[in-house]
Amino acid sequence: MRQPTGKKKGAGSSRLTFVALDFETADNGYDSACALGMVKVPGDKIIERAHYLIRPPRREFVHTNLHGITWEDVAGEPNFKTIWPNVRDFIKDADFLAAHNADFDSEVLYACCKRARLKRPTHRFVDTVELSDRAWGIYPRKLPDVCRHLGIRLKHHDALSDAEACARIVIAAMKEGIAP
Repeated sequence: MRQPTGKKKGAGSSRLTFVALDFETADNGYDSACALGMVKVPGDKIIERAHYLIRPPRREFVHTNLHGITWEDVAGEPNFKTIWPNVRDFIKDADFLAAHNADFDSEVLYACCKRARLKRPTHRFVDTVELSDRAWGIYPRKLPDVCRHLGIRLKHHDALSDAEACARIVIAAMKEGIAP
Protein backbone atom coordinates (compact mmCIF):
# COMPACT_ATOMS: atom_id res chain seq x y z
CA MET A 1 0.00 0.00 0.00
CA ARG A 2 1.20 3.50 -0.77
CA GLN A 3 2.66 5.25 2.22
CA PRO A 4 3.43 8.86 1.29
CA THR A 5 5.96 10.38 3.65
CA GLY A 6 6.13 13.87 2.20
CA LYS A 7 3.83 16.51 0.75
CA LYS A 8 3.77 17.93 -2.73
CA LYS A 9 4.85 21.53 -2.95
CA GLY A 10 3.92 24.10 -5.53
CA ALA A 11 5.50 23.95 -8.93
CA GLY A 12 7.62 26.74 -10.24
CA SER A 13 11.07 25.29 -10.77
CA SER A 14 12.14 25.27 -14.40
CA ARG A 15 14.76 22.63 -13.61
CA LEU A 16 14.38 18.95 -14.31
CA THR A 17 12.10 16.78 -12.25
CA PHE A 18 13.12 13.18 -11.67
CA VAL A 19 11.98 10.16 -9.71
CA ALA A 20 14.51 7.87 -8.07
CA LEU A 21 13.23 4.35 -7.55
CA ASP A 22 14.31 1.02 -6.20
CA PHE A 23 12.74 -2.43 -6.48
CA GLU A 24 13.30 -5.45 -4.28
CA THR A 25 12.48 -8.83 -5.79
CA ALA A 26 11.30 -12.09 -4.29
CA ASP A 27 13.07 -14.46 -6.65
CA ASN A 28 15.33 -14.37 -9.70
CA GLY A 29 12.48 -13.43 -12.06
CA TYR A 30 12.38 -9.75 -12.96
CA ASP A 31 8.58 -9.89 -12.59
CA SER A 32 8.83 -10.77 -8.88
CA ALA A 33 8.82 -7.24 -7.39
CA CYS A 34 7.95 -7.42 -3.70
CA ALA A 35 8.77 -3.83 -2.71
CA LEU A 36 9.09 -0.48 -4.46
CA GLY A 37 10.40 2.78 -3.10
CA MET A 38 10.10 6.06 -5.03
CA VAL A 39 11.31 9.60 -4.35
CA LYS A 40 10.20 12.63 -6.40
CA VAL A 41 12.67 15.47 -6.92
CA PRO A 42 11.91 18.68 -8.82
CA GLY A 43 15.18 20.58 -9.10
CA ASP A 44 17.22 19.61 -6.05
CA LYS A 45 14.59 19.11 -3.32
CA ILE A 46 12.93 15.85 -2.36
CA ILE A 47 9.22 16.64 -2.13
CA GLU A 48 7.48 13.28 -1.99
CA ARG A 49 8.18 9.67 -1.09
CA ALA A 50 6.15 6.51 -1.64
CA HIS A 51 6.71 2.93 -0.56
CA TYR A 52 4.78 -0.18 -1.54
CA LEU A 53 4.92 -3.78 -0.50
CA ILE A 54 3.85 -5.83 -3.51
CA ARG A 55 2.48 -9.37 -3.73
CA PRO A 56 4.64 -11.04 -6.40
CA PRO A 57 3.22 -13.64 -8.78
CA ARG A 58 4.91 -16.53 -6.95
CA ARG A 59 5.10 -17.49 -3.27
CA GLU A 60 8.76 -18.50 -3.54
CA PHE A 61 11.16 -16.04 -1.88
CA VAL A 62 14.87 -16.53 -2.42
CA HIS A 63 16.09 -13.00 -1.57
CA THR A 64 14.67 -12.68 1.94
CA ASN A 65 18.26 -12.81 3.26
CA LEU A 66 18.92 -9.50 1.44
CA HIS A 67 15.80 -7.44 2.15
CA GLY A 68 14.06 -9.30 4.96
CA ILE A 69 10.72 -9.52 3.13
CA THR A 70 8.84 -12.82 3.23
CA TRP A 71 5.72 -14.18 1.54
CA GLU A 72 3.87 -13.65 4.81
CA ASP A 73 4.77 -9.94 4.67
CA VAL A 74 3.23 -9.48 1.22
CA ALA A 75 0.52 -12.15 0.91
CA GLY A 76 -2.20 -9.61 1.72
CA GLU A 77 -0.67 -6.75 -0.26
CA PRO A 78 -1.79 -5.62 -3.73
CA ASN A 79 -0.11 -6.99 -6.83
CA PHE A 80 1.78 -4.75 -9.27
CA LYS A 81 -1.23 -4.21 -11.54
CA THR A 82 -3.23 -2.87 -8.60
CA ILE A 83 -0.58 -0.33 -7.55
CA TRP A 84 0.29 0.67 -11.12
CA PRO A 85 -2.12 3.65 -11.35
CA ASN A 86 -0.41 5.19 -8.29
CA VAL A 87 3.06 4.46 -9.66
CA ARG A 88 2.15 5.85 -13.08
CA ASP A 89 0.81 9.05 -11.48
CA PHE A 90 3.92 9.39 -9.31
CA ILE A 91 6.32 9.21 -12.29
CA LYS A 92 4.20 10.88 -14.99
CA ASP A 93 5.82 14.34 -14.78
CA ALA A 94 9.37 13.06 -14.39
CA ASP A 95 11.94 13.99 -17.00
CA PHE A 96 13.84 10.82 -16.12
CA LEU A 97 13.97 7.94 -13.64
CA ALA A 98 17.09 7.22 -11.59
CA ALA A 99 18.25 3.98 -10.01
CA HIS A 100 21.49 2.44 -8.78
CA ASN A 101 22.20 -0.27 -11.33
CA ALA A 102 19.37 1.02 -13.52
CA ASP A 103 19.52 -2.01 -15.82
CA PHE A 104 18.10 -4.13 -12.99
CA ASP A 105 15.37 -1.73 -11.86
CA SER A 106 14.27 -0.90 -15.41
CA GLU A 107 14.03 -4.63 -16.22
CA VAL A 108 11.93 -5.20 -13.09
CA LEU A 109 9.61 -2.33 -14.03
CA TYR A 110 9.26 -3.53 -17.62
CA ALA A 111 8.76 -7.19 -16.63
CA CYS A 112 6.10 -6.27 -14.08
CA CYS A 113 4.31 -4.15 -16.69
CA LYS A 114 4.51 -6.96 -19.24
CA ARG A 115 3.18 -9.55 -16.80
CA ALA A 116 0.28 -7.25 -15.85
CA ARG A 117 -0.34 -6.41 -19.54
CA LEU A 118 0.32 -2.73 -18.94
CA LYS A 119 1.95 -0.21 -21.25
CA ARG A 120 5.44 0.29 -19.92
CA PRO A 121 6.67 3.82 -19.28
CA THR A 122 9.02 5.40 -21.80
CA HIS A 123 11.10 7.43 -19.36
CA ARG A 124 14.85 7.53 -19.78
CA PHE A 125 16.75 5.84 -16.93
CA VAL A 126 19.81 7.40 -15.32
CA ASP A 127 22.14 4.92 -13.64
CA THR A 128 23.61 6.34 -10.43
CA VAL A 129 26.42 3.78 -10.63
CA GLU A 130 27.62 5.42 -13.84
CA LEU A 131 26.77 8.92 -12.59
CA SER A 132 28.81 8.48 -9.41
CA ASP A 133 31.70 7.10 -11.43
CA ARG A 134 31.67 10.14 -13.74
CA ALA A 135 31.28 12.57 -10.85
CA TRP A 136 33.69 11.16 -8.25
CA GLY A 137 35.43 8.05 -9.62
CA ILE A 138 34.25 6.03 -6.62
CA TYR A 139 35.32 2.40 -6.48
CA PRO A 140 33.82 0.06 -5.51
CA ARG A 141 30.61 1.52 -6.91
CA LYS A 142 28.03 -0.36 -4.84
CA LEU A 143 25.35 1.79 -3.27
CA PRO A 144 26.73 1.53 0.30
CA ASP A 145 30.18 2.58 -0.93
CA VAL A 146 28.87 5.61 -2.83
CA CYS A 147 26.69 6.60 0.13
CA ARG A 148 29.62 6.30 2.52
CA HIS A 149 31.75 8.50 0.24
CA LEU A 150 29.02 11.17 0.06
CA GLY A 151 27.88 10.91 3.69
CA ILE A 152 24.38 9.69 2.75
CA ARG A 153 22.46 7.64 5.31
CA LEU A 154 21.38 4.26 3.99
CA LYS A 155 19.49 1.20 5.16
CA HIS A 156 20.58 -0.97 2.24
CA HIS A 157 17.95 -3.16 0.54
CA ASP A 158 15.13 -1.13 2.08
CA ALA A 159 13.46 0.05 -1.14
CA LEU A 160 12.60 3.54 0.10
CA SER A 161 16.03 4.11 1.67
CA ASP A 162 17.77 2.93 -1.52
CA ALA A 163 15.55 5.18 -3.67
CA GLU A 164 16.26 8.20 -1.46
CA ALA A 165 20.00 7.48 -1.59
CA CYS A 166 19.83 7.42 -5.40
CA ALA A 167 17.99 10.74 -5.37
CA ARG A 168 20.67 12.26 -3.15
CA ILE A 169 23.42 10.96 -5.46
CA VAL A 170 21.77 12.63 -8.46
CA ILE A 171 21.29 15.87 -6.49
CA ALA A 172 24.96 15.85 -5.37
CA ALA A 173 26.18 15.25 -8.92
CA MET A 174 23.99 18.05 -10.31
CA LYS A 175 25.29 20.44 -7.66
CA GLU A 176 28.79 19.68 -8.95
CA GLY A 177 27.71 20.39 -12.52
CA ILE A 178 27.52 16.75 -13.64
CA ALA A 179 24.47 16.29 -15.86
CA PRO A 180 22.41 13.18 -15.25
